[in-house]
Amino acid sequence: MDNGNLQQGVQLNFYCHSRARHDGVLLSEWLLAQALRLGIGGGSVFRAIAGYGRHGVLHEEQFFELADDLPIRIEFLLPDAQADALLQRVREANVDITYARMPASFAVLGTH
Repeated sequence: MDNGNLQQGVQLNFYCHSRARHDGVLLSEWLLAQALRLGIGGGSVFRAIAGYGRHGVLHEEQFFELADDLPIRIEFLLPDAQADALLQRVREANVDITYARMPASFAVLGTH
């Protein structure tokens, strides 16, 4: 098994609602923009079909009426130093958001 390009770092996930905003911008877009400015190689936004957060309000997608404020996850795979820098930027901006940080191994397969 060739693990020559396997990197050690973290999976950094942020959780909020799809309509959450910071400085007038969708929070997911703001986070992706901050990551890009820090030189982070990529990030993704995933929408849940149902969920509730620390306030205990259930949001769910229903057949007849799609909920417009569903929970989302903004996810990054990155080295520890970049995760620290992104978290520091979020703290300095006083963003109200929940996050999880987990150890991760990651690599790019194929030609790049």
